[in-house]
Amino acid sequence: MRRLSYIIVSLIMILTVSSITAFARPDWPTDTGVQSAGIVMDMDSGAVLFAQNIHEQKIPASITKLLTALVVIENCDDLDDKVTFSHDAVYNVESGSGNKLALEEGDVLSVRECLYVMLLQSSNQAANALAEYIGGSRSGFVDMMNRKVADLGCQESHFANPSGLNDDTQRTSAYDMALIARAAFQNQQLLEISSTRKASIPATINNPDGRTFSMEHKLLITEDENSVEYYPDAVAGKTGWTSQAGQTLVTYARRGGRGEIAVTLRSTQKTHYSDTKTILDFGFARFQNVNIADNETEYVTGDTPVTIGGETYQPSELYIDKTAVITIPNEAGFTDAERELVTELPKDHPKEAVAKLVYTYNERKIGEGWLFTTRAQSVDAAAPPSEGESPAGTEPSGDGTGQEAPGFKLPTPLLMAGIGVLCLAAVIAGSWLWVKKRRDAERERQRQLREKRRQRLADIGFTEEDFERILEERRQQRDMR
Repeated sequence: MRRLSYIIVSLIMILTVSSITAFARPDWPTDTGVQSAGIVMDMDSGAVLFAQNIHEQKIPASITKLLTALVVIENCDDLDDKVTFSHDAVYNVESGSGNKLALEEGDVLSVRECLYVMLLQSSNQAANALAEYIGGSRSGFVDMMNRKVADLGCQESHFANPSGLNDDTQRTSAYDMALIARAAFQNQQLLEISSTRKASIPATINNPDGRTFSMEHKLLITEDENSVEYYPDAVAGKTGWTSQAGQTLVTYARRGGRGEIAVTLRSTQKTHYSDTKTILDFGFARFQNVNIADNETEYVTGDTPVTIGGETYQPSELYIDKTAVITIPNEAGFTDAERELVTELPKDHPKEAVAKLVYTYNERKIGEGWLFTTRAQSVDAAAPPSEGESPAGTEPSGDGTGQEAPGFKLPTPLLMAGIGVLCLAAVIAGSWLWVKKRRDAERERQRQLREKRRQRLADIGFTEEDFERILEERRQQRDMR
């Protein structure tokens, strides 16, 4: 009896351990070797793939201009509108900050041309002129910048000017800057401008023949494959530098259908490009994107009605955003992610959305997708069906009564028994794999021990025959016990 109890307890322990082992999630990769403040965020899912001091407040320098460009574009009806440079826009800048295109008071450029000058050549004068044009004043525009970052969910940022020049109150974090950059590069007009390698402006006071200029971000423009600044996956980005901020850099890259945003703060001239390449390569190599709609079956399959936000829907009336993805380690699968249904939606949610599916992986947010309905909402949804029309989700039966036609249903006890059998089979399979793994590991350990003994004996003069003889003697001793 005692022996039987021992066997039962041992089996339970094996099944428990194997189950835990079988369902353990792979660890989140972290091994980049980069020590400076930086982040890699997946462009499509918003998942943070690499994080190093990402919530420390730092000085942004000219990467601020990505936020400036986003606020300008979102608040300008026509990018061909003309902007006149004021005296304050040209000359009220930090001493030594430069004026690369020699812009002058009275110069007139379009909003679009100002954006090119600001993003490619980091013109502080263009940033000031745009701020005055859009915000009515520089301070008014700064208020718009801070409202925008609040809308984006940034909690570690405050901006004091549109250019990124030094200010005691101007701070951001790598995480907040990644949120800003993601929103910026999701804007197609801004993406087009910030990915341009070369652009021109028409005649100005100091440039009577116009002026052609190039992008400053070296990962975007370097064509020499042997250069440390060569990175063919780079799509767009913005550089920054001040004496107080050091080197700051934002880079958007795409590879194999995936997009990533890298931000480095307080870096150096020697490391800001190499660190960016390292963390981008890490993200591309160690993670994958998985489409939510292609894998999520809850709420959108089957015949059982589901209740969401107080409304009941047929699964056939629901669908998931087909573009939404989650980002997970290469070793993980979709089922390793945890899902939460969020029914309290923001005011600006898509019209047909009834909820949001939010996914996490070991408490990391890895993506989200809108859950939509095909059903007409509000008054239309509550209106009774017209004469001769069946209620939504109900097909008329063959006898015209509207009642559900009889059909075969599997008895609940039998169904539950079947599920139980499947679960037991899965546990047994997991147990067998665990036992096999342990057995193989033990065999390998014994092999290594024999090899070490063989080597030690060889070192003191024993031959191969002596070693085999000793092994045979030990086998015989075990057999006699």
